Amino acid sequence: MDIGIIGLGRMGANMARRLARGGVKVAAFNRSFDVASKLAHETGLKACASVPELLADLDKPRVVWLMLPAGDATRQMLEQLVPLLAAGDVVVDGANAFYKDSMKRGEILEKSGIHFMDAGVSGGIWGLENGYALMVGGKPEAVEHVEPFIKVLAPAPDRGWLHCGPVGSGHFVKMVHNGIEYGMMQAFAEGFALMKGKEEFGLDLAAISEMWRHGSVVRSWLLDLAAEFLQNDQDLESIEPFVSDSGEGRWTALESIEQGIPAPVMSLALMMRFASQGNNDYPAKLLAMMRKGFGGHAVKSGESGK
Repeated sequence: MDIGIIGLGRMGANMARRLARGGVKVAAFNRSFDVASKLAHETGLKACASVPELLADLDKPRVVWLMLPAGDATRQMLEQLVPLLAAGDVVVDGANAFYKDSMKRGEILEKSGIHFMDAGVSGGIWGLENGYALMVGGKPEAVEHVEPFIKVLAPAPDRGWLHCGPVGSGHFVKMVHNGIEYGMMQAFAEGFALMKGKEEFGLDLAAISEMWRHGSVVRSWLLDLAAEFLQNDQDLESIEPFVSDSGEGRWTALESIEQGIPAPVMSLALMMRFASQGNNDYPAKLLAMMRKGFGGHAVKSGESGK
């Protein structure tokens, strides 16, 4: 059983580690060969200096799993990879790609007899030990060929993974998954902020989060993570209030508009991330000036305006 992995970032490297630990023969290529070489010394996988070398190391029909950033990096790799593949080979895109891009790629590769699968992967840095949740899309014969590797990556061979449907469905389900994740995170953040703001009660947020983990209807892995860091620091004064957003949160909001299905929680959670990035600063300044204009209300000047 052998597989090629292209892209050894945080997720890709840990997936390669889990596969190697599961007895899979792994050939790996990364833009920086040093990264692949170090991982080879650690795990025993084959570090390849080029894509042709990786493909030459695999038995046919070959399985190549991509873990590259969505967009140009994935597109450029596919342009390099596809001419080197043969009918019956399988390419799996395990990164956070837009599902419509995956559908188009599936159609293009199918013309050459090459199978394309999209795999939404969740689990973060804990996936190495706990396994990854895998949402895959593709033709049944392609999924069947890749299934042995999926079962190693998943939390267990019989759970934590699903063949969701045709090409595109895996990334679509993962996109919605991330939208839900945004909403859950925002709800926890707002709730803890309200409790912290009630200073006269002197609430112990660490104790509350730990208590909620047992029997509460809001218990979850996100709550587990919150309970862990709140044990060490409840004020978070050293943390910059900046929250990045992934493409999938934006894609989910756009999908709700396209379908005409209201998704206010997920969309507003995305807007709050934009606000944390400073993108609400200029609108807030305009609001302050309008309020001053009609009501004569004072405007708070910044450091440069003093």
